Amino acid sequence: MAIPVVDLAEFLSGDPARKSAFVQELGKAYEEVGFVAVKNHGIPDELIAHQYEYVQQFFALPLEKKLQYEIPGLAGQRGYTSFGREHAKGSEAPDLKEFFQYGQTVENDDPIKSEYPDNVAVKEVEPLNKTLFNAYRNFEKSGRALLQAIALYLGLHENYFDAHIANGNSILRCIHYPPITQEPKSAIRAEQHEDINLITLLVGASADGLQILTKQGDWVNVTSLPEQIVVNVGDMLQRLTNNKLRSTTHRVVNPPREHWHTSRFSMPFFLHPRSEMSLACLESCIDEAHPKAYPDATAGEYLDERLREIGLKK
Repeated sequence: MAIPVVDLAEFLSGDPARKSAFVQELGKAYEEVGFVAVKNHGIPDELIAHQYEYVQQFFALPLEKKLQYEIPGLAGQRGYTSFGREHAKGSEAPDLKEFFQYGQTVENDDPIKSEYPDNVAVKEVEPLNKTLFNAYRNFEKSGRALLQAIALYLGLHENYFDAHIANGNSILRCIHYPPITQEPKSAIRAEQHEDINLITLLVGASADGLQILTKQGDWVNVTSLPEQIVVNVGDMLQRLTNNKLRSTTHRVVNPPREHWHTSRFSMPFFLHPRSEMSLACLESCIDEAHPKAYPDATAGEYLDERLREIGLKK
């Protein structure tokens, strides 16, 4: 299935008609599918290529070296998380993946800095640290533009999300799904789930396998072209919009047998707001046909609840 493709250059064009058309196209795609592919997303290809290169070097390190970067007490929010630590909500089977997480670097005197643990610097692959910082800033910039378009679609001020995501709790996650060496217990590398955050930006994974659940209940493959990123709605945005914009259920399946010997790398950017942002359903999204579906909660409270559900927090 080809997911809807939108061109972010249209939104940033300075032409009111093109901008407005983009807003409608994006909003409609999120109401109907929940996933879009974005071209002209502004994240330099060269930066993405470097990120893949250094991430692969990190995961190729011996396990005892990688384990130095698994920091107890951080609930996997920074540094390395080894195999089998995370599972999908409602599933007991651990996902077949290891990952490295990189978070916000507060560069001004914002007191929110005290909420965030420091990032974990990798000694063995020195260029990785700077590359993750640069990628993080670029993802934030693209994500901010997409949220501005979403705000307009919802009838909010264009900059509604800007203050909520400035120094927000976003996470850049670098995932390695290893080669499959024996008949797997399941055809699923990562069980079906929805993302927790506002939106997720994903640069094309190094192998196919991503599937989304359509409204008709069918699993369909998602493929994006190399110059596109895939962006989906997360649960926080679904709550905020009282289900107007739907968080899409997705999973990662094993490749065909002839590709079992290959690794899969994936680098999603989970765009989170600041912890104090209210996720209370927007008044404009509540009416007789759509009564309020969720209790009020802040982004921080909701994140905490979900990290416990997926096993990263005790």
